[in-house]
Amino acid sequence: MMYSSRRKPVLYFKEERRFLSGKFTVYKLFGLCMVLGLVSLILLQLSCSGDMSYISSGAMAVARSSHQQQQQCPPETQVAGAASVDDPSWGPHKLALIIPFRERFEELLVFVPFMHAFLNKKKIRHRIFVINQVDHYRFNRASLINVGYTESGNDTDYLAMHDVDLMPLNPALDYGFPEEGPFHVASPELHPLYHYKTYVGGILLLTKKHYNMCNGMSNRFWGWGREDDEFYRRLRKAGLQLFRPSGITTAYKTFRHIHDPAWRKRDQKRIASQKQEQFKVDPEGGLTNLLYQVDSRQEVTISGAPCTIVNTKLDCDQNLTPWCLMA
Repeated sequence: MMYSSRRKPVLYFKEERRFLSGKFTVYKLFGLCMVLGLVSLILLQLSCSGDMSYISSGAMAVARSSHQQQQQCPPETQVAGAASVDDPSWGPHKLALIIPFRERFEELLVFVPFMHAFLNKKKIRHRIFVINQVDHYRFNRASLINVGYTESGNDTDYLAMHDVDLMPLNPALDYGFPEEGPFHVASPELHPLYHYKTYVGGILLLTKKHYNMCNGMSNRFWGWGREDDEFYRRLRKAGLQLFRPSGITTAYKTFRHIHDPAWRKRDQKRIASQKQEQFKVDPEGGLTNLLYQVDSRQEVTISGAPCTIVNTKLDCDQNLTPWCLMA
């Protein structure tokens, strides 16, 4: 199905005849002098009566009022948030959108407002959690998602493991409650980069019950990559059926990938025994051995879209994973 964009028509107006067009006669010169003289008298009267200061202050007040209105949330965002509480068409479930994050603020400023509007249009009740790693260890996407699951509270009943640089462009994509089993939104036939059959990264929806059945994700993967491949094995071991989108015809144009590899280089180093360990299944690690500390928690809005920033310090057992240290 093709989704055509709406275009606002251009309105054309008849060009007005200008006062000084044509021949410049004595009558026009006389009229122009009369107008200038009248304007000068009015300005002189206003300045003597103090009305000029009133007009100036009034204009400043309007400017301040306009600026304050721009800082507030867009009306449709506020209405959507309020309507979702009482409107049964939004459904009983609530999504925790988990973003594992570190130092990618330009992408976050685009992603949060986009996803908030996208989910509101689909009537998906949601909260956006940015799990920001602030320690000095290497980036650990899986552990941050475990933190997001733990810190998302009891008012959400399913989660989206969502990369900050991947935005859905097709409104037919389903972000609803995955009751039957994990739902891989960014499936291999749709993701712009990764196309192998066992890929479950990018965007994956699970109920909290199913995530707990897997014991979350392994905490052994420091640096970029491989954690989602290990999670695929956990899904199979837990006996969970994996689902993917059907009927989506936009192929590799289904998502917008906003990562700039030249500007944001990924930590793909494999240090010491990490090369051998990265392909092994972690039978015990996950939620049960997650080590972290919440440094601070902030409720913020980005262009009217609310989100929760959880500044997180992960801990590392260097006897088990010595490759957690920065190279």
